[in-house]
Amino acid sequence: MATTDLPSGRRGGATGRDDRDGTAGHGAATSAGHGAATSAGRGATARRTNGAVVAVKNVFVAESATFYTILGVTLFLVVFGVVMVLSSSSVEQYAKTHDFFGAASRQGMYAVLGVPLMLVASRVPARWWRRWAMRLLGAALVLQLLVYTPLGIDVQGNRNWIGVGTWFTAQPSEVVKLGLALGIGAIMYVKRDKLHDWREVLIPVGIAAVVALGLVVLGGDQGTAMIMVILVLGALYVGGARGRHLAVGVVAMLVVLPFVTMASASRRYRIDAWLSGCTDSNQYQDLCWQPVHGMWALASGGVFGVGLGNSKAKWSWLPEADNDYIFAIIGEELGLIGAVVVLALFVVLAISMIKVIRQSTDPFVRTVTGGIMAWIIGQALVNIAVVLGLLPVLGVPLPLISAGGSALIMTLVAIGVVLSFARDLPGRSRDGATVGGTRAAPQNGTLR
Repeated sequence: MATTDLPSGRRGGATGRDDRDGTAGHGAATSAGHGAATSAGRGATARRTNGAVVAVKNVFVAESATFYTILGVTLFLVVFGVVMVLSSSSVEQYAKTHDFFGAASRQGMYAVLGVPLMLVASRVPARWWRRWAMRLLGAALVLQLLVYTPLGIDVQGNRNWIGVGTWFTAQPSEVVKLGLALGIGAIMYVKRDKLHDWREVLIPVGIAAVVALGLVVLGGDQGTAMIMVILVLGALYVGGARGRHLAVGVVAMLVVLPFVTMASASRRYRIDAWLSGCTDSNQYQDLCWQPVHGMWALASGGVFGVGLGNSKAKWSWLPEADNDYIFAIIGEELGLIGAVVVLALFVVLAISMIKVIRQSTDPFVRTVTGGIMAWIIGQALVNIAVVLGLLPVLGVPLPLISAGGSALIMTLVAIGVVLSFARDLPGRSRDGATVGGTRAAPQNGTLR
């Protein structure tokens, strides 16, 4: 009882010390636990903050040289195309609407729409394109079917357009090109271990290609159909199809081609005029007017050209000066040097895409890139060959340069698909560094 009444400071020595020691130990433990918890919380917060910072940084991650080469050449050609559309269309636009900038403004608007779509497509991973490839092809074919509905429009004898009123027109076959490249890529990916068996490759690819080509040829657009054939052959070749199998397909198309060509009277007359070299004076005012004045425009440009905006052919002498025959205006105003620069830029674009093909180990990536490369480069060569008189008039625009919204936007989206492949090539870390020939482990918070 006396002990209980003692002040706390005067309790038995051992008991007081034990109590103090216990209290101190508890305080220390509590303090240590609180400190550890605080440190852990701060560490977790720091990790979350660092992860968020990494996620934001990866949006602006440094890409490979191939990525920036493709992007830079594409943007240059788009801007150059808007300038040339302005130069080649200003006179006729003013004659029709009293507005020099009508066609160029529309082309600029298409570029403003297409470039962001290209950049968005470049952020989509390859696995997404592979997963949705066949669905995108199916949607493109359904869109192409709309040209045979009341929405379809005839343009210069070809029913290959759809329109709503006077404010919206589109060319679904441009969407079909991209869908066909993706669809063939998905097929070649699934059949990658069976490429030796022609039935496993040519039957599914043949069905997709024949349906797409049939819908386009049925509308009378043989020029677009030719580009699609080049696309299919390029995709199959790069995708690993056997040469003898491709040879059988080429022979089959050569057998069918004359029948398709001769089915149209206007197409037959154009080919006859081309084969005769436009030597018949009766054809000069009709079938030979465009190719002859295209050649004259090129010839008048000389080496250095007559100067930007100084073309004479655009003064209603050369039909489709801002579209199918814009290369003739380039040659006239910028001369041989300007024409060679344009050719060189397409060569650089082709080499960059070949680098993507060579560096990738994914059959889907290789096949799709090969198809898109064959489409864009093949179409550019066909257009230039027509202007030079090496091919009959086919109505094929110069990619990224000629006036036209559907062609420009879908070409940019297709290049965006290739850019998405270039971002994820083997041998690169997420920050663009190569680590011993293999990809480095991804960081926390990586945004793909």
